[in-house]
Amino acid sequence: MAKNPQKGLEAALQKAPIVPVMVIEDVKHAVPLARALVKGGLPVLEITLRTAAALDCIKAIVKEVEGAIVGSGTVLNAQQLKQSEKAGCVFAVSPGCTPKILKAAKDQKIALLPASRSPSEAMLLLEHGYALQKFFPAEQSGGAPYLAALASPLPQVRFCPTGGITPALAPSYLKLANVITLGGSWMAPKAMVTEGKWDEIEKLAREAAALRHAK
Repeated sequence: MAKNPQKGLEAALQKAPIVPVMVIEDVKHAVPLARALVKGGLPVLEITLRTAAALDCIKAIVKEVEGAIVGSGTVLNAQQLKQSEKAGCVFAVSPGCTPKILKAAKDQKIALLPASRSPSEAMLLLEHGYALQKFFPAEQSGGAPYLAALASPLPQVRFCPTGGITPALAPSYLKLANVITLGGSWMAPKAMVTEGKWDEIEKLAREAAALRHAK
């Protein structure tokens, strides 16, 4: 029997309307940042592998933050996919997809969320068993109206749009039947993270979590 490359992913992504997408420079910020976001109602976290500290941040959050569902982001190759699983990630997010990553995903337990931005790319991923896909870059690729247009010909695919989405734009995505959740970074501004303003980040997370009811 073929392995489900997205086992458990749907249940995880449904736990919050917004997935915070984070670039964490300093591991000392990882745990308090994650705790603020989880406390604010956003338990599904994506830590991008864009910094030298990223994997250590993931390990710290997995170990110390109760209730956090941790994923890696900006996964570009098989090695990063393996590193993400070893670090304790539940899922890994890629800004696109390649044959090598698809092949590697068959050998890993971690669920992969690959990205598409065209009907052909979405269909190709669907053929490989990926009914959940990231839509990136969302706003630059046509935004919510574009995704709405894909719902009829590709009803099997549900998307996590990410890229250029703001609190004002989020409701237009969340009301779509083919959107399972969306990714954003506005609830964890770099300046607030650097200054350790965890209460303010928690407040922003709470406001973002409330967008579920704005559908």
